Amino acid sequence: MNYEFLSAHWLDIVTTVLGLAYILLEYKASIWMWAVGFLMQALGIVLYYQKGLYADCGMEFYYLSMTVYGYWRWVHGSASKEVLPIRHFPRRLILPWTALICTVWALIYWLLVTFTNSNVPLADSFTTALSIIGIWALAHKYLEQWFIWIAVDVVTCVLYYYKDIPFKASLYALYVVIAVFGFIKWRKMMR
Repeated sequence: MNYEFLSAHWLDIVTTVLGLAYILLEYKASIWMWAVGFLMQALGIVLYYQKGLYADCGMEFYYLSMTVYGYWRWVHGSASKEVLPIRHFPRRLILPWTALICTVWALIYWLLVTFTNSNVPLADSFTTALSIIGIWALAHKYLEQWFIWIAVDVVTCVLYYYKDIPFKASLYALYVVIAVFGFIKWRKMMR
């Protein structure tokens, strides 16, 4: 790799390394993932803004707040003040959260089409809307959060290759694999 390439992609590389550390810590259900995630998201704001991924850029602000919330939830646990256990996503929330995702997806799509020069508003708004529930489900330590991330990761991988963010795109391809194994590991830990 030449200096010019590294200079053009340094932020992509740094956030990719942090992203790899983050997903491995999530796989282990380690509380340290929240600290790594905070740094990754702060740098991601700059990267996504530079690449014109405005919904992803905005999503990083939400991720920052959810990182603080997730850390707090994991530390303070459940009502019994124990460490928060891995559990199933409540069935009663599936329909409301699906409606919320669709509504947020439509709203973000409209915002991107109306107020930005985004050339990928459908995919950008989809991954952003679905990520809203994904990070919330992770903060609550729901096993099924892995399925949400698999969908996000597949679409994001393709989107980032298209937007010339090759390192992060490769990371998201790896995320798909890790998410499958993460689901299996968390299911075993749940027992």
